[in-house]
Amino acid sequence: MKAMNICRKYGAKFAAAGGLMGLATTAMAAVPESIKTELATAKTDSLEVGALVIGVIAAIFALMMIRRVLR
Repeated sequence: MKAMNICRKYGAKFAAAGGLMGLATTAMAAVPESIKTELATAKTDSLEVGALVIGVIAAIFALMMIRRVLR
């Protein structure tokens, strides 16, 4: 009975949201080559920065472990 009350309470909202989601479509537009290359460059740069951050975190962790061993 509790489940039925919940369905009655929120069912219309879910149905309306589902209908609106059904109306959303994707647009297929031509993307200029310059934008594609800039996105690829940005991806490469972000991966490089991510690798540097992980390297710094690993170095800090290694220094902490060395400090702990030397105590």
